[in-house]
Amino acid sequence: MGSVYETDIAIIGAGPVGLFAVFQCGMLRLKSVVIDALDTPGGQCSALYPEKPIYDIPGHPAVLAQDLVDHLTAQAQPFRPEYLLGQQVETLERLEDGRFQLGTSQGSIVRAGVVILAAGAGAFGPNRPPLDGIERFEGTSVFYHVRRREELRGKRVVIAGGGDSAVDWGIALADVAARVMVVHRRAKFRAAPESEARLKALAEAGEIDLVVPYQLHGLEGDGAALKAVLVADLDNQVRRMEADILLPFYGLSMNLGPIAEWGLALERHQVPIDSATGATNVPGIFAVGDIAAYPHKLKLILTGFAEAAQAAHAARRLLHPGEELHFEYSTTKGVP
Repeated sequence: MGSVYETDIAIIGAGPVGLFAVFQCGMLRLKSVVIDALDTPGGQCSALYPEKPIYDIPGHPAVLAQDLVDHLTAQAQPFRPEYLLGQQVETLERLEDGRFQLGTSQGSIVRAGVVILAAGAGAFGPNRPPLDGIERFEGTSVFYHVRRREELRGKRVVIAGGGDSAVDWGIALADVAARVMVVHRRAKFRAAPESEARLKALAEAGEIDLVVPYQLHGLEGDGAALKAVLVADLDNQVRRMEADILLPFYGLSMNLGPIAEWGLALERHQVPIDSATGATNVPGIFAVGDIAAYPHKLKLILTGFAEAAQAAHAARRLLHPGEELHFEYSTTKGVP
């Protein structure tokens, strides 16, 4: 059995909005535990496009997605949140004292007065290719996202997938990795046309290998160290490629999972909320970010930031009824 955590707020989702919720709760002297299915904070920003610029964050003409996540993590750090990463919330129940108890896939128990859902479109997790024994390579030779391309310098890298992530990383690693092999089951990619054209130009110049039409077939390795990736064509002819790293980019699973069984009202895989507070139909559970729905909502990160602030204040009123809060701006009070 995992550890037991007692906290004020359980935040489900460690994307940008979840991280900002930690800060907002901390400014109100509320302690947070953050749970996320991915193994690092950042949500889609870290998992799908860490080195892509974002242009609509106030005060930043442009900021790399991973830099934004790093800033948000640093902003939350003074409040010492507990991060339970690489695990999903599987159970939720209300205890006799009115608090919530959450159980995770790794056996951790979190007891909290309030739950804030910041899980994007659901509990994100990588779509794993159905390869025997892939688990033993995960985290050492198989990665579902890349934080920094420099970590792959000099490596023989196989990228599997046909979307923007596979194409973008094929381009980004061309001048970093010792060898880049992009595997896709068809010659046409599901990516921005200019990116696809650039990828194919690199292949024609001999700077990367396009392995099409092929699909992943198997892995060879010593312990957790990958030695080769096996791929098969449409006639099931197998090809062996020596490799150090496999990056399977088949997207993230975006389903609500057990969240759908918690008695929350649902509309098209989203949770309707009171836009003034973030409150759901279940007292004590709030929703912020892309998972939260209300009329005329703008699906922007900055909208999620505002929702996180509103939910934090509503949560404090719920946890400390009748206790007057003398609100001060951060420029006045600083960080507690």
